[in-house]
Amino acid sequence: MRNNRPAPPLDGLRRQMGRARGQQTRPKNKTDSFVRETFLLDRESARVKAREWFDAWPKQAYWTTVESWRQLPDDRIEFTMRRLPSAD
Repeated sequence: MRNNRPAPPLDGLRRQMGRARGQQTRPKNKTDSFVRETFLLDRESARVKAREWFDAWPKQAYWTTVESWRQLPDDRIEFTMRRLPSAD
């Protein structure tokens, strides 16, 4: 049997997507207390920077991790490091 109801309007979704795309920074989620920093470095400098983070904020205490990364065509790496603001 075919559903004869019209599709819902998408205006609200379009507005929400437009606002999200217009934001330069990630909105602070009240339930997310992680500290994040994004870097854009050449490959070797990216490795050094990630190692600095893991040395300064050990993974076991601060849950430090590389949250996301991507390799750009010119052999640069864009990556985001994430950690807790303090260890308990």
